[in-house]
Amino acid sequence: MKICNAFSITNETSAIRNHLYLYHMEPEFITYQKFDDIALANALAEQLKIYHINYTIAEESQTANPLFALNKEISFEYAVKINADDFETVNQLLKEAESEEVSEIGKDYYLYSFTDDELTEVIAKADEWSNFDFVLSLKILAERGKKINDDDLANINKKRIEELKAPDQPQNYWIVVGYLFALCGGVLGIFIGWHLSTYKKTLPNGERVFQYIERDRKQGRRMFYLSILVVILIFGYKLSLVSE
Repeated sequence: MKICNAFSITNETSAIRNHLYLYHMEPEFITYQKFDDIALANALAEQLKIYHINYTIAEESQTANPLFALNKEISFEYAVKINADDFETVNQLLKEAESEEVSEIGKDYYLYSFTDDELTEVIAKADEWSNFDFVLSLKILAERGKKINDDDLANINKKRIEELKAPDQPQNYWIVVGYLFALCGGVLGIFIGWHLSTYKKTLPNGERVFQYIERDRKQGRRMFYLSILVVILIFGYKLSLVSE
């Protein structure tokens, strides 16, 4: 059976639960960018399709993260996922795609009111800004005689990656909450423990690193196994009452 080199699966009757565009089977897709609007996710997907970048769009609920499970409001995001090896390529392609639009922007755009230091911060923290704002910040600085060359950009990006690699602050609150659920036989203790011990964040270059410090990951593992043990004991106890 011959398999097409490219195919697209779309669901026109819903907000695209799963939207795939694959040339061949990839080992793993990881989140490149998240949107709260499916139209924005599809817009990025169209660009990826033009560049022949394999991708998938997945609808995700924030409640899938145990640390948001106590929030009664269910909010959905649309994650555009690509292969980790394509991250830097896509970053560069999207920035290049903005160059033409940047050249047409007027001087009334808000970035023109930024100081040199503020524009430099936009460039240093490109992951927090749009590609358009990043490219325009470079252009404005160049117009002001503060051009940033490729070597400087490489050093800035390297420094930013090292900053983002740093794990989050200790999760004392969630550790306490997780142990309370674990001791009370709550299944949520299992999920909080699993999340703390295994969750990884994705860096702008596609690298994945642990979100939490080693101490919290150890507590998460203990919480995970303790929760399972308590659940088994409670289940066994209830089963013995029934058998009597």
